[in-house]
Amino acid sequence: MAEKRIITSESVTEGHPDKMCDQISDAILDEALRQDVNSRVAIEAAAKNGGVMVFGEMTTKGWVDVPHITRDVIKQIGYTDSHYGIEWETCSVWTQITEQSPDISIGVSEGQGLHKEQGAGDQGMMFGYASNETPEFMPLPVMLAHKLTRRLAQTRKNEELSWLRPDGKSQVSIEYDEAGKPQRADTILISTQHDAGVEHDEIKTAVIEKVINPIAKDWIDEDTKFYVNPTGFFIRGGPYADAGCTGRKIIVDSYGGIGRHGGGCFSGKDPSKVDRSAAYAARYIAKNVVAADMADRCEIQLAYAIGVAEPVSINVDCFGTNKFPEGWITVLVRKHFPLTPAAILKELDLKRPIYLKTASYGHFGRDDPDFSWENTDKAALLKNEVGMLNEKRESS
Repeated sequence: MAEKRIITSESVTEGHPDKMCDQISDAILDEALRQDVNSRVAIEAAAKNGGVMVFGEMTTKGWVDVPHITRDVIKQIGYTDSHYGIEWETCSVWTQITEQSPDISIGVSEGQGLHKEQGAGDQGMMFGYASNETPEFMPLPVMLAHKLTRRLAQTRKNEELSWLRPDGKSQVSIEYDEAGKPQRADTILISTQHDAGVEHDEIKTAVIEKVINPIAKDWIDEDTKFYVNPTGFFIRGGPYADAGCTGRKIIVDSYGGIGRHGGGCFSGKDPSKVDRSAAYAARYIAKNVVAADMADRCEIQLAYAIGVAEPVSINVDCFGTNKFPEGWITVLVRKHFPLTPAAILKELDLKRPIYLKTASYGHFGRDDPDFSWENTDKAALLKNEVGMLNEKRESS
C-alpha cells in the first residue's frame, strides 16, 4: 500500500505584522512610481509595539510622504484600536532613507557602467513555477490557504463576525495520489486574532461555518481535521505580539514551498531589481509552458550578474511531466520571452503603481488585469511551434 503524500502551505492575512510591513514598503514604492516612473526604490519596514521604522534607499524626482503613507496602510488594514496591536493615528514612524548607491545606479542605468545596456540590479537567481492542478496554474495548498485568509479578512471587514481582529493565518495540508494529483484536504488550520471574552467553541464553530466551508468544501471529507486557534486564545496580535519585517513571508508570496525560491523578497523593490521583475518573468514563462500543455508542471530558473543584461543561466525543470524535450522548451523560452531587465520591464509593463495589492495573498495565481505576468498570451504560439518541431522530428 502506497504511503500518503501530504503537502502543506500557509498564508497570512494583511494584518499579520510581516505582511503589514510588506504593504507599507509597496505603498511607498507605488507613490514613488506614480510621481516618477523611473524611481529607484528599495524600501523596507520593521514594526514592533506602537512603532514602525521605514528604511532603505530611494532615488526619485517625486516627493513621498513616508509617515502619511505608513499610517494610511495601517488604517486601511484595520488597526484602528491600540488594543489590536498598533493604532494608525498614534503610532510612531521613524525613517532612515538615503539615495540609491551610485555604484548600483550605473549598473542599472542604460548607457552607463561597463555594459551599456540596462543591467540587472543585483546578482542572484529567481524561480517561477506553474502547475495544472488548479485553474490558476498554482499548487492547490497555497491557493486554498490564500483564499482562506482573504475570506477571513472579508468576514472581519463586513462584520459578519464582529469579534475578529486583523491578525491571522491559515495552513492547508493536501493529500496527493501517486500521480501527483490532489485528492483531499487532510488538515485545515486557521489562527485568528479576536476580541477578549469570546469563547473558543464559538470561534471554532463560526470560523468553520463562515470561513473554511465556503472556500474548501469541495476538498473536505469526513476525515479532514480542523484546527482553529489551537492554543485556545489569540487576543494579543499585530506587532505588539510579534515583530514584523518586510520580506519575511517570501514562501507565502510565491508558491507555498512547492518549487524552489531564490531567497530575495519582492516587496519594496522597484522592477529594475531582478529579485522582483525576473521572478515575475519566470512565472510568466512557466505558466505559458503549462498552459500550452507542454508539461503538467514547470519550474524556470533565471540567474543574473549585477550590471549585466542577459541572464547568466536559464534552467527548465518539468519534473518528468514534460511532453516534449526540455531542451526544446529552453530554445522556445529564449526565442519568445523577455529575459533582460529592460525587455521584462517593457513587455510586462512593470513601471506602474500596482504593487501594494501584490503584497497580500500572493503575487501569483491572481485574477487581476494589472498582474501582467499571469497572462497566458504566448501559450498558443508555444503550442504551435512545438508542434512544428515535433513534425520535423517525426519526418526526419
